[in-house]
Amino acid sequence: MIEIVLDTETTGLSTKDGHRLVEIGCFELDDLIPTKKKFHYYLNPERKVSEKAFAVHGYSDDFLSTQKKFKEIADEFLEFIKDKKLVIHNAEFDLSHINNELILAGKKEIKNDVVDTLALARDKFPGSQISLDALCKRYRIDNSKRAKHSALIDCDLLSKVYINLIDQKEPSLNFQIKQKNNSYGKNEIVPYFKKVILPTENELTKHKNYLKLNLKKNYFN
Repeated sequence: MIEIVLDTETTGLSTKDGHRLVEIGCFELDDLIPTKKKFHYYLNPERKVSEKAFAVHGYSDDFLSTQKKFKEIADEFLEFIKDKKLVIHNAEFDLSHINNELILAGKKEIKNDVVDTLALARDKFPGSQISLDALCKRYRIDNSKRAKHSALIDCDLLSKVYINLIDQKEPSLNFQIKQKNNSYGKNEIVPYFKKVILPTENELTKHKNYLKLNLKKNYFN
């Protein structure tokens, strides 16, 4: 399944205050494996960046004034995402800004299916910090390059967080072997899957008791 990991940076928090996009980045995943397909632009927001936003991403007004406007890359963006599922951390924020830009460019809002990793993390770790940095720390993902927020870096980190959040720590493997001379006299592809060994009730009970005794003191300190 093809999915698009997406992130944006903006001039400020709310479109109601006239804030605009300054960067948009997308990574394509194919069955959770990153492909070489990426979409990335810095954008001219046609307004000044707020001090708080500048502290987050570091993109100056002078730098952004030389970049393309969203309306110039809107069609390319829509072609890249098409009807693919989007993976976004705090999707409400990013989608509100993207759809605002699309409306300003005379386009329709996007209606793609969306996986909000913030919601996934909130359900999985209630009461815990669920920022992208916090999740990287939890899953021991190296985020040392993230001195400032950057759409492409954040997409890379989010793709790794996403795989962990859905408990798919590595892409599923579907090995195949070719069996010759079957009963029909033709070659056929026979799927081969790793054998799954389920734990016994006794093993599950021991595991739960171990977690109760050791999880908090070893993992959350």
